[in-house]
Amino acid sequence: MKRISEGIIRYRRLIIVAALALCVASVFAVPFVKVNYNLSDYLPSDAPTARAMGAVKTEMPNLQVYLPGRGIADALEQKKALAAIPGVDSVLWLDDLTDLSATPVQMLPEALAGQYYNDGPLYQLVLEKGEDSRLVPLIREKYPDALMKGPAVENAQQVNVTMGQIASIMYYVVPLCLLILVLSTRHWVEPLLFLIVIGVAILLNEGTNFVFGSISYITRACSAVLQLAVSIDYAVFLLHRFSEARDEGHDAVEAMKLAIQRSASAVASSASTTVFGFLALVLMDFGLGRDMGLVLAKGVALSYLSVMVILPAISISSVKWIDRTAHRSLMPSFRRFGRAVIRFGAPVAILLILLLPPAFIAQRQNTFLYGNSGMHAADSSLKLEQNKIEERFGEERMMLVMAPRGDRAKEARLSAALQEVPGVVGVMSYAGTVSVEIPPQVLPKEATEPFYEGGYARFILTARTQDEGEAAFRLVEDVRRAAASVYPEDSLLLSESAVNLDLKTIITGDNLKVLLAGLISVGLVLLVNFRNLTIPFILLLVIEGSIWLNMGIPYFQGETLNYVGYQIVSSVQLGATVDYGILLTQRYLEGRETMKPRDAAAWALKVSTGSILPPAMILALAGYALGFLVRENGIISEMGTIIGRGAVFSMTMVLLVLPQMLVWLDKPIQKTMLKRGKAVL
Repeated sequence: MKRISEGIIRYRRLIIVAALALCVASVFAVPFVKVNYNLSDYLPSDAPTARAMGAVKTEMPNLQVYLPGRGIADALEQKKALAAIPGVDSVLWLDDLTDLSATPVQMLPEALAGQYYNDGPLYQLVLEKGEDSRLVPLIREKYPDALMKGPAVENAQQVNVTMGQIASIMYYVVPLCLLILVLSTRHWVEPLLFLIVIGVAILLNEGTNFVFGSISYITRACSAVLQLAVSIDYAVFLLHRFSEARDEGHDAVEAMKLAIQRSASAVASSASTTVFGFLALVLMDFGLGRDMGLVLAKGVALSYLSVMVILPAISISSVKWIDRTAHRSLMPSFRRFGRAVIRFGAPVAILLILLLPPAFIAQRQNTFLYGNSGMHAADSSLKLEQNKIEERFGEERMMLVMAPRGDRAKEARLSAALQEVPGVVGVMSYAGTVSVEIPPQVLPKEATEPFYEGGYARFILTARTQDEGEAAFRLVEDVRRAAASVYPEDSLLLSESAVNLDLKTIITGDNLKVLLAGLISVGLVLLVNFRNLTIPFILLLVIEGSIWLNMGIPYFQGETLNYVGYQIVSSVQLGATVDYGILLTQRYLEGRETMKPRDAAAWALKVSTGSILPPAMILALAGYALGFLVRENGIISEMGTIIGRGAVFSMTMVLLVLPQMLVWLDKPIQKTMLKRGKAVL
């Protein structure tokens, strides 16, 4: 490490120029990174709904538009106007099911008319793929009184509202980060250096995402703020060591070389545990895990390189400015805090440890959501609009069943079987809407197009169901069984609830392997770093315990959690906050070379609390910023709140429980050292 530190200082000007060039290249690369807003695209190719989507060229209805106060004649005119909008593939309404010129709406069965008309028409639209963000605002502009629901309006919300909110988060987070960093440093310039260096890493990460072609909107929304929050501690660790070396009397150049050498192990271990924690997400069959895991792992690796290479180069180049902006420390010494924790903190540590088993059980009993139903907060404008439509028409969703085309008698049997499924209130099919007696070949293409596509017959179901939940999933299974009774192997089903059922099946199957991969990889990094068999178990228990406490809160509050967010946040909290434990433990082992266990633990708290508090506060701040500023998106808002709360729990466990455990288990720690060091007995 000595030769590397000398090389970084010697070639610091070249490093700065190279960093600037890479930043310019990244600015030009960012526009080429596409953002994917459809979570169903991340299903594995062998999932039932993924196979169904592969067979469908024409989209199923993905937008419902309700125009209150319109009469039948006006409704027919507005249907034509909606269908004429470029990008609207088709508009399905009541006149596609029955001849309104022959039978007035008042004479139609309530079960049929009530699905499409209630003091105004409810249209089912099919929008071209990728046109949601353009067409939904266009329809709103054309019909200011319209109410909308469906996947298309949800996607448009993500593109036009959520991403704008995400862009504004940094306006709040960066100034507050500066304030936290000012309080924790002794030079006014240092916080700016931190943010510049991490900002370079974030920009490089955003630019290099083009290698993936596209990333999910959840990844795009969270990656920058999480990268800032989980890696700012690397810069804090390095410059704290730099200040210590200068306090020892070394000049700036020599002090930075020593700082790189002394912090290399802690920063590398911290970065490695975070990278492996994120890479565990790659093992998920659900592709969003791979998407987010790779982007965040790459971001942390770039932050590590930026801190260890670019930060020393910039710091030495601007050392005169650093010295001119020196100020007295605004943080307390934490000497009294360290002594108080060791002297009086055992009961608190014991209480927190006793809470871990019930917290573990509680977090296993949480109620989860798996799809888009958890995407929007209950008080969001989109959710309120959806509720108004459902007050008029009920909780109805469209489902599409596809079966091999050709045998009209079997098509009629399937149409009848689907009608009998509890929860299905309407079926549109050639057999039921036209007649099996009339060959499709004798009819105009417009009359048969809704019912046939390629080699498939289409059955459009209206089902009274939610997007997900036990009843919704039971309906999906009932529809699949009904289709299989006529077409045992060849039928396909596509609907929001079917996608959510597949998400549930796949994501819950990912849980154990992601958890084990994260624990094993982080444990191995800790084993290599500390060369001790006991310390990895202590640190993993402390951090996993904080995760259990964090995830147990929603159970006691009676709240639901989105499972995607739960899975990702668990990996984020494990990988990001184990850094705090690594730093404290390394300081404890340093202290044990000259002190007894209790004195070493108090000293470790004294010298490391000032380095642990700023990144923990920044992670909590970033998480709560996501939670409060992105209220329109339930998944991101929920993830942010849990990340923020998790940072607080991890900091508490590391500062109050870990020192006690190191003291209590000092003998096993000393006996399981793979490389013997000096320790005061």
